[in-house]
Amino acid sequence: MAENASTWEPANNVSAAITTRHSIRSFLSTPVPQEVVEEILSVARRAPSGTNMQPWWVYVVTGDGKNRLSDALLKAHDDGASAWAPEYQYYPSDFQEPYKSRRRKVGWDLYGLLGIERGQKEKMHQQHGRNFRFFDAPVGLMFTVDRNLEIGSWLDYGMFIQNVMLAAREKGLHTCPQAAFTGHHQVIRKCLPIPDEQSLVCGMSLGYADPDAIENSLITEREPVDSFTRFIDS
Repeated sequence: MAENASTWEPANNVSAAITTRHSIRSFLSTPVPQEVVEEILSVARRAPSGTNMQPWWVYVVTGDGKNRLSDALLKAHDDGASAWAPEYQYYPSDFQEPYKSRRRKVGWDLYGLLGIERGQKEKMHQQHGRNFRFFDAPVGLMFTVDRNLEIGSWLDYGMFIQNVMLAAREKGLHTCPQAAFTGHHQVIRKCLPIPDEQSLVCGMSLGYADPDAIENSLITEREPVDSFTRFIDS
């Protein structure tokens, strides 16, 4: 973490924004004005994209609209696995190392903080369902991309989403990017005016983090630079 960087205060430089960003899973009810969301998106739109295509579309949900969306998503979640039909495959069918171990560790670290033990499927189901309440954040965002675009535009999209999260940190806000929404894109389309020619990339919760929530103390580990970098000078 950058020197003097506070997890809960506004980030005062780029390094602080990057190192204090982490996925928040419990938010305060403190409202976020629309103009603040617009300012964040205005900064984020400076993300680079191939030939300046700017392939991003954003749907911002708040208030009653967000509540209706959450109710519909939770119903689909409780209906079971039959509702899970993602538009694209985010994860591999078979995890290899070291990815398998990293994935398991973050899951069990979170459940450990929440007191959820192995085999407690109902508690796991309820915790996963909190995604669809946007972890009580006052603002939800849905990101979509035109279906006819290729992988390059999806790479560009990642830079745009990262900009959203970093611009939020500058304002003392936090986020949680969530692939969980993609499995219920059909439910989301019934609640939001997303045209058929757009694919749902992911959702995101945006708001002020609850500093007292135990789940927000989870800071995931990162590998050291020398584990993934090779310097070649000859």
